[in-house]
Amino acid sequence: MKLPWRLKFGLFMAPYHPVRDNMNLTIRRDVRTIQWLDELGYDEVFIGEHHSGGWEPIASPEVFIAHVAQETQSINLGTGVLSLGYHHPYMIAERILLLDQLTRGRVILGLGPGATAPDTPQLGLHPTQLRPRLDEGLGVILRLLDGEEVTHESPGWFALKNASCQLQPYHEEGIPVFVTATSSPGSARVAGKHGVGILSGASFKSLGPGLKSIWETASDAAAEHGHTLDRRDYRVMTRIYVAESREQACRDISVGLHEFDFEYFGGTLGRPAPPFEGAPEDYADWCVDNGGALFGTPEEVTAGLKRIWESSGGGFGGILLMGNEFAPPDRMRNHYELMARYVMPHFNGVYERPMRSHARAVNERVANNQGEAEAIAEAIRAAGGEVPDVILGAPIKK
Repeated sequence: MKLPWRLKFGLFMAPYHPVRDNMNLTIRRDVRTIQWLDELGYDEVFIGEHHSGGWEPIASPEVFIAHVAQETQSINLGTGVLSLGYHHPYMIAERILLLDQLTRGRVILGLGPGATAPDTPQLGLHPTQLRPRLDEGLGVILRLLDGEEVTHESPGWFALKNASCQLQPYHEEGIPVFVTATSSPGSARVAGKHGVGILSGASFKSLGPGLKSIWETASDAAAEHGHTLDRRDYRVMTRIYVAESREQACRDISVGLHEFDFEYFGGTLGRPAPPFEGAPEDYADWCVDNGGALFGTPEEVTAGLKRIWESSGGGFGGILLMGNEFAPPDRMRNHYELMARYVMPHFNGVYERPMRSHARAVNERVANNQGEAEAIAEAIRAAGGEVPDVILGAPIKK
């Protein structure tokens, strides 16, 4: 499948760990996962901010990124996402600029309103405050990242007077900025209004139609405010798991995935659970059959990603795997490796040149082999030897 640009691949690491696990160890495993992705050539990872619920233990993606940056070589590290309404926008700008310098330009700023319901009330906030804060705060942050001197007052939240940041972005093109857009069109409109990238995904819903709608919403808002969005700044998060067979894939992750959707997503956060009533061992199969996941062989996952691309209405810039530990660590490592070796090359151009070279060699093999055989025959003649009728399977003229 020939794409108009190189598709990026990464991980959206909330992260998700059952409350029965040791949080100290889960955080260390998260670091090792990113090291493994870095070694395998993944492009980016987005790390979330959460403060409650027991399943998502990273409270500060910036602190986590500062540590992981020292343990990796090239993978880009994004906040995925900072809940902007919980923070002073100036301090976000300051911290991300510092991180950008420390990582030599490997930082991505991902922002959102805040989607973990228990976080908001314990901070004395109401959910209705968060999306307006995302819009307002993002505008201020972008001005600060651009080097402007900002005076701004937001009653009940923050005030700035002739404020500017001391550091500039590490790269001339600046720090990539993304806004998450999942459950409502509001965040997509905010992304379009400010001309930034989009992080989109779904929990257990089919992705295609939703991706097209989100992009159209953001594009309309961008046009209203004088921006033009680039589909290469569109990231899509979905559930992918690669194994030697679909049966093996579903066997690996079904129970863990069921626990997440029904005990955390439904039982802890109070979100509607999918309409599944079977055994946990059968849940992953059901998700695949209902279009909410890509679990299977590299060939099956590749075909599924092509379908998502085609149904998106114009494509996107990157795929983010949903970060989890639904399978044992050795099987998760196998999944990430199979993805890097046999799925990603179909979309990021890695196969293109060797495949072209291989096809040429195949097409010209008879002529090339004949030429090699004749060269050998000529060498034999020059040495005074007797030339056989066939060399390397090719007939030789006497």
